[in-house]
Amino acid sequence: MTSQAAEGPETVVASRRSKITPEREREFFDAVLEQIRECGYESVTMEGIASSTRCSKSTLYRQWKNKPQFVAAALRARGRVRFAGIDTGSLAEDLRRAARAAGDWSGKDTKLLQALGSAVTQDEELAQALREALVHPEIAALQEMLDRGVARGEIGAAHPALEFVPAVMFGVLRVRPVLSGQYADADYLFRFVEAIVLPALGLE
Repeated sequence: MTSQAAEGPETVVASRRSKITPEREREFFDAVLEQIRECGYESVTMEGIASSTRCSKSTLYRQWKNKPQFVAAALRARGRVRFAGIDTGSLAEDLRRAARAAGDWSGKDTKLLQALGSAVTQDEELAQALREALVHPEIAALQEMLDRGVARGEIGAAHPALEFVPAVMFGVLRVRPVLSGQYADADYLFRFVEAIVLPALGLE
């Protein structure tokens, strides 16, 4: 399904975007993502973001036609890859460090994923922005770790567990809040890697 119709009257949408500073844009993006985490996607409005950031609704509507486009832009602007730069020379140690890194940010990101909820199933642009911001970069960085391990001869390229490592690493982040009401913190993920991921790969 395509993006929802604009939340405000068409007269609010200008033919050209007004100029705002990168700092101001970041303030808008931080505000909308934080409000989504705290209130849920459906409860967040352009009017509420305008009020919390002390700007006019027309300013937001000039930049982003509607709420889905605004949220998609905020997600795409995140540009942080938490697994980037992890390269210890050992696949097992890389995975341990990745577990601790994931645990350090899992609360905020998992909460955001939960808060977006059904909205991402109804709006393909929003769903794609979510994948680009929170999923694809981390999977790519994790895959690079695995590829380096294969290149070093630590594990065979045809090992059947390799393709499932991203799924189990990201799956545990999503499922622990459902099972126990707690986020998967650094200690939990470290123990998960030690008990499940490394043995599956034949690593110590």
